[in-house]
Amino acid sequence: MFKTFINAFKVKDLRKKMLITLLLLFIYRVGCWLTVPGISPGALQDAASGTDGITFLSLMNSISGGALANASFFALGVSPYISASIIIQLLAVAIPSLERISKQGEEGRKKINFYTRIAALVLATAQAIGIVVSYANTEGFIDTRMLGEGTPIWISCAFIALVLIAGAMFTVWLGERITDLGVGNGLSLLIFVGILSTACTGLYTAAQGVATDIDYLWTILIFLLAVIVIFALIVFIDNSERKVPVQYAKQVKGRKMYGGQTTNIPIKVNATGVIPIIFANAIVSFPQMLISIFWPNTAFADWWTMYMGTSSWVYIVATALLILFFAYFYSQITFNPEDVSKQIQQNGGFIPGIRAGKQTAEYLGKISSRLTLFGAIFLAFIALVPSLVFNALATTSLDSTLINAFSVTGLMILVSVALELDKQLDAQLLMRNYRGFLK
Repeated sequence: MFKTFINAFKVKDLRKKMLITLLLLFIYRVGCWLTVPGISPGALQDAASGTDGITFLSLMNSISGGALANASFFALGVSPYISASIIIQLLAVAIPSLERISKQGEEGRKKINFYTRIAALVLATAQAIGIVVSYANTEGFIDTRMLGEGTPIWISCAFIALVLIAGAMFTVWLGERITDLGVGNGLSLLIFVGILSTACTGLYTAAQGVATDIDYLWTILIFLLAVIVIFALIVFIDNSERKVPVQYAKQVKGRKMYGGQTTNIPIKVNATGVIPIIFANAIVSFPQMLISIFWPNTAFADWWTMYMGTSSWVYIVATALLILFFAYFYSQITFNPEDVSKQIQQNGGFIPGIRAGKQTAEYLGKISSRLTLFGAIFLAFIALVPSLVFNALATTSLDSTLINAFSVTGLMILVSVALELDKQLDAQLLMRNYRGFLK
């Protein structure tokens, strides 16, 4: 991977794109540290720290690189846009009119992107209002010095909500500019940088603990060793795939002969990536977010935390089942055996030993279902077991800091984005080598 970056930096066009990407990422990180006027610095620190496990707010804070805990302009990060894009994708499957638009090529893509931005604006508005309403009455949340002593509280709350919404939409704009002018997917890189920043901050905090207790160094080393093992497992599964051989018959068109070659269809074991984990965590954490907004510090909130919180068996079982469900659901969206079978048949191809048409679709569907089951079990295992083990071994606040900094969801996102960026740089380098050969 490092060799790919070095080779890409030697190419003038790619070097320019990489520098633009770094500049826009730097602007994003600066915005993550600028506190919104009217909010006291550190007002959301406890809510976003995730001391009680991975909650809705702590997941947002991890993705945004600590921007939520800093109460910064980019506190909402890209989470509204991600949620909006997922919702639009699901609606495109359920609503025929949206499905037709999504298949209209470039024009359809522009319309879908417009609808996604509108949905992201709605979700950003809901999240900003929810955060402000939830913490407006908390002592120390509103900083009256920034907006004036006599400013009514509702004006302060409205101003803070507008700034958070504007920051979320500006983050989306930054991500799109990275995609258009830089390298890689802009929104994915913003998430990548945010999670990496959170991990570095957690390591720095843990390293400070070594100064007071040298024995804690062994805890950090053991934890990092476990993280490396998890990294290796994620990379291994992410690159694993089943290659289905396809044979194309020879066809004579005019004076030329086409076909007669053997290729394969790669079906990934974990084709859905980290999306099922994000979906499951968002749904399980959603009731907790509503309780924190409408019924904070009540007996019902205490009961929910005790019996339905992140450390309860109900939460673990519900999360595992939701991961399995969304893995199968999203797999049906990303891979349609009938469409693949039709494309193979139209191009004069067939799978050896399988008849073209319906039997090919059933064969591909059976393979996809088996691989999806294995991938879903892997996702459920990697999302729950390491977190439970780490939480069980955590004995100090520094241990909790490391656990929150290196969440398994964050590790999977880091691996996926890094591998995708490496593949894109390899593809662009290969394309330029072909151009040089033709010249």
